[in-house]
Amino acid sequence: MPRDPSRDLPDLGDLARPGAEITLRVTPRAARNRITREGDEIRVYTTTPPEDGRANAAVARMLAKALGVPKTSLTLIRGQTSRDKTFRIAD
Repeated sequence: MPRDPSRDLPDLGDLARPGAEITLRVTPRAARNRITREGDEIRVYTTTPPEDGRANAAVARMLAKALGVPKTSLTLIRGQTSRDKTFRIAD
């Protein structure tokens, strides 16, 4: 039976407020796509390599799904080339 990828995405809906900034740490080239949350620390693991912004796009897709918002409402405001990133949810 195929593995359900949404199983590795926690419900981050409590963070989905207009104008909220979400800071997270990204690990590219991970073994599998998943998001972990321990207190205020959010870690995103993506199998996508960090080339030409592809990992950022993959992180935005996963984060949007976990938040329950459209991916177009997320904007990467800090950390374009860093493992530490901050996304803002549109107003």
